[in-house]
Amino acid sequence: MTLDLDDAYMCDAVPAEVMDALWSGGWRHFGRVFFRYSRQHTADGEPQHITPLRIDLKRWQPTKSQRRVLARNADLRWEMEPTKLDDDLRAMFQRHKARFRENIPETLENFLGEAPESGPCDCRMLRVFEGEMLLAASFLDVGQNAVSSVYAVFEPEAARRSLGTFTMLLELQFARDSGFEFLYPGYATQEPSAYDYKKQFTGVEWLDFDTGAWQELPR
Repeated sequence: MTLDLDDAYMCDAVPAEVMDALWSGGWRHFGRVFFRYSRQHTADGEPQHITPLRIDLKRWQPTKSQRRVLARNADLRWEMEPTKLDDDLRAMFQRHKARFRENIPETLENFLGEAPESGPCDCRMLRVFEGEMLLAASFLDVGQNAVSSVYAVFEPEAARRSLGTFTMLLELQFARDSGFEFLYPGYATQEPSAYDYKKQFTGVEWLDFDTGAWQELPR
């Protein structure tokens, strides 16, 4: 997959309120690299038009199918804490990425930077356990009035639990219970793609790059 970057820069530290403004303007970051783009091309050269998304937490409610995911995983426990990468997380990432056939990431550090506990912003780690066994983890950047999902990994053998959806639902619950206004789940595309699951949450809005306005996503 090829990205057509519109803007990119590097930064070591960003205040929480500035992270809110960046996300609102369609920016993302992987480690110290901040970027924004409006188009990408598939491995076959087909163009895709990027649609930044956010979820209005006042309007978000789990759908019927998402409530089933929560019920299916009611036996699991979870915790939220500052991000710190370790060998268990890296090993899970290597098993997780075997699911992909193209655009395969190399390491967790590609998404989080070499030392996410040191910035450029506050990054939290949500970990999900079955007993003492780590089943899934996701990473959440925290601003002043909003949060942003960075990446999620899970054990492929537990795929029947829909752990990617489950960690997103936990992030949404955490964000709303903590008084945040928006959760940014990242980019999708106008064309059908593997990112369409992000459009299935209630309260989703999309950013019109031409006008700079956020609009409710039709359902």
